[in-house]
Amino acid sequence: MKIRGVESSCDETAVAVVEDGRRILSDAIASQVETHALYGGVVPEIASRKHVEAIAALTEKALADAGCARGDIDAVAATYAPGLIGAVLVGLSFAKAAALGLGIPLIPVHHIRGHIAANYLAFPELEPPFLALAISGGNTLLIDVAGYTGMTILGGTRDDAAGECFDKAARVLDLPYPGGKPIDDLAQQSRGGVYHLPHAQVDGAPLDMSFSGLKTAVVNLAHHARQTGQALDRAALARDFSQAVSDALVPRAMEAARLAGRKTIVAAGGVAANSIIRADLERACREAGCRLYLPPLRLCGDNGAMIAAQGYYEYLAGHTAGMDLNACATKDLSEESGA
Repeated sequence: MKIRGVESSCDETAVAVVEDGRRILSDAIASQVETHALYGGVVPEIASRKHVEAIAALTEKALADAGCARGDIDAVAATYAPGLIGAVLVGLSFAKAAALGLGIPLIPVHHIRGHIAANYLAFPELEPPFLALAISGGNTLLIDVAGYTGMTILGGTRDDAAGECFDKAARVLDLPYPGGKPIDDLAQQSRGGVYHLPHAQVDGAPLDMSFSGLKTAVVNLAHHARQTGQALDRAALARDFSQAVSDALVPRAMEAARLAGRKTIVAAGGVAANSIIRADLERACREAGCRLYLPPLRLCGDNGAMIAAQGYYEYLAGHTAGMDLNACATKDLSEESGA
């Protein structure tokens, strides 16, 4: 079964063709990074307009790269939630038009479910159940994946997402947007241990996280150094900040896996590309006797292939939608897709 996947939840326009949920036939992406870097972050209105400009030609490229004609596609899957509402609407509306025009099923896919499914494309042997650590610019969640479409949130951030903190920290360190890779590169230049940063706990919710205090601490350290003329060890701060994020994520992921009775852990999302977090996860899983799946870097960020992959399993579960499907800025991934 060939599924065309459409992703436009933030600042990447992406269209892909995936066969049977596991084999990538094409994966075309149009990035807006250079545009939004001028503003230090994503401007929603600009993102929506760029999606409109790119999506038709990108679809043609994805079909050509896959060696497919329009009639070869069996279904179209699209991100319908969560994300920047205007941006999500562009991709979803385009997918609805394609499904209607071609007379094929429309499959709604939750963006975070898609990130988890990116691992199915890289690891043919991976099957649920497992514990997923989903970490991106807009979400930080611990998810018990009991089945391909049966998922339960066990914990998550109460405020800022981990990826958002990386972007804010990068800004005060005079690093380019998006901040994840620049901070990771800078952190490799130091062993850290210079700056004491907060490690928040949420009373009564041991699997939940809070990153707002960490973000504020980094901002205050950078501003204080500038105002007082003191030297700021940028590399050490990048390292200590990255380690603080990892210290919040990894032990909770291991505890969530223990509580859920899972011996397999899967990472997903853009922040899963961070080398410190990856190394800490590998070490923790090795010590606990858990099997770890880390997506290749090219599948950590937003892409259409992950949406098509999850779309296959949503389709098998009977989760299709009509033309009345609407986009959602927020949505619990444990709810049935499109409900």
